[in-house]
Amino acid sequence: MLSHETIWIAIDTLAERHQLSPSGLARRAGLDPTSFNKSKRLGPDGRLRWPSTESIAKVLEATGATVDQFMSYLPHAMGRSQLPDGNFPSQNGTIPLLGFAQAGSGGFFDDGGFPAGQGWDVVEFPVDPARKAGVYALEVQGDSMMPLYRDGDVLIVEPGAQVRRGDRVVLKTREGEVMAKVLARQSARLIELLSLNPEHANRSFDTADVEWMARIIWASQ
Repeated sequence: MLSHETIWIAIDTLAERHQLSPSGLARRAGLDPTSFNKSKRLGPDGRLRWPSTESIAKVLEATGATVDQFMSYLPHAMGRSQLPDGNFPSQNGTIPLLGFAQAGSGGFFDDGGFPAGQGWDVVEFPVDPARKAGVYALEVQGDSMMPLYRDGDVLIVEPGAQVRRGDRVVLKTREGEVMAKVLARQSARLIELLSLNPEHANRSFDTADVEWMARIIWASQ
């Protein structure tokens, strides 16, 4: 079935077949390099953003692919169902899982905060992951998030979801630090976070120093 998720999977697959990243595919087609970034696939209000027919026509021309070839990359045509980056099987009830200690390392996320690369495990998820493409899980390690989250708890994160004041979020800095806190305030220049653990200080960051921030939508207890 042609859907928002499957059309983006086809674009990602086209890029992969030509040994390109989504940004590289957009650049080859003469588009804005960020056009196909995963962070651009949802609007700030959470609404789905679809690629235009003009954009698809340009990438087909740039790669020499036919419409039939592009359609064959749709998951229903290939007999598969995947999360957007193509690395993780989205079998019913499972999503990618990573430990907080590993989350700060390079290669696990794209520039929009979506899961990427190898080295992820999987974990059961009580909601059909197809309804929230791109969700992933982070396993709490240590006691820095006590008393709200304990060592071994699993946090389900939805990149691209609208984040509001008071939401629990995961934030990654450009230096590779990853943390879970409560969003206190966000402006064009500054992000202020409240610590979950009273023994740990609140934090504030210039937006230029933040790689991505995503909302925590569920946690095991």
